[in-house]
Amino acid sequence: MPESTRLVDLVQEGIDDFLDDRDPELAAIDSGLSPFIEYARDLLRGGKRFRALFCYWGWRATGAAEGAGDLLTGADDRSLDTVVRAATALEVFHAAALVHDDIIDNSDTRRGGDSVHRRFETDHERNGWSGSSETFGRSAAILLGDLLLAWSSDAFDEALESTPSATARRAARREFTRMRSEVMMGQYLDVLDEQSWQSHPESEQLGRAQRVIIYKSAKYSVEAPLVIGAALGGASDELLAGLRAFGLPLGIAFQLRDDLLGVFGDSSVTGKPSGDDLREGKRTVLVALARASLPAHAVRFVDEMLGDPDLTDVQVRILQDTLRESGAVDEVESIIRNQVERATRALQQVSLGPSVRAELEKLIDSVIRRTA
Repeated sequence: MPESTRLVDLVQEGIDDFLDDRDPELAAIDSGLSPFIEYARDLLRGGKRFRALFCYWGWRATGAAEGAGDLLTGADDRSLDTVVRAATALEVFHAAALVHDDIIDNSDTRRGGDSVHRRFETDHERNGWSGSSETFGRSAAILLGDLLLAWSSDAFDEALESTPSATARRAARREFTRMRSEVMMGQYLDVLDEQSWQSHPESEQLGRAQRVIIYKSAKYSVEAPLVIGAALGGASDELLAGLRAFGLPLGIAFQLRDDLLGVFGDSSVTGKPSGDDLREGKRTVLVALARASLPAHAVRFVDEMLGDPDLTDVQVRILQDTLRESGAVDEVESIIRNQVERATRALQQVSLGPSVRAELEKLIDSVIRRTA
């Protein structure tokens, strides 16, 4: 079995065990808390596990288990358990971010099913409880997202407990803490720009969209997991710098691909309605580039339509066509290629074992060519 495949299986096992341990804690409080475990399990089942994989290969970049063949043979059990727990923590943190992101964006779906706040809303309606179903759903989902955030810290603490080096523990904790802060501030900047974009000069629109990409997604999708894994393995400052130089441009390319999928993706593959980002009013790099190229009347049309939750499918298609005709889609694809080239050049400068280098090169392709 390929090493990365086995890692994904181990992380799923780690997630299942982690939730199994917390199930009786909630049950002891009240049986009405069972949806918290159920919805957490559903959200944490499957997925691409990019963050777990980058964490693992960052750890392996330090020489951990190099030459051992794969996870099934040769890796020190305690060290392997450490990185699997860290990868589990990253996936639980990602789940927390998804719950909160769906609330902020008022998204109805996630991975082809109802988003968590809609599931709680349905519980309210089905049971005929008093008050607003929508308010209950959002409130309950906020609490589940907060709980997952706390649990991600618990899982990461467990990883640190099995890390023998105090220096490695401090370095990994520092990176994990930085990641959490950057994601939350990046999310706020995203919300801020959706509401305040008219207050900023036209010349700042692209730069602000790029800043959101970096802090809301790029760092935490690729760079932070890589560096956290490497820090757990006792990486040198030189290795950490090399992995950052590789991870950031690849993370930017990752989010730019995500932005294109949010506008043009096949809903049967992405699990989200096509054009969802248009209805949510995302002020992405794609939108900034389009507005800079379009004539004034077309810019007014985009600004009037973007962020309308009631956009019809016809209006979405018109917006999609407008973005394509502006040349912005081609420009974003060009930026993606440039960022991938930057990441590839940076990777070539990092001293790595052959298996680690090969797997990171595969991940470049997986990140960029994904359809969901």
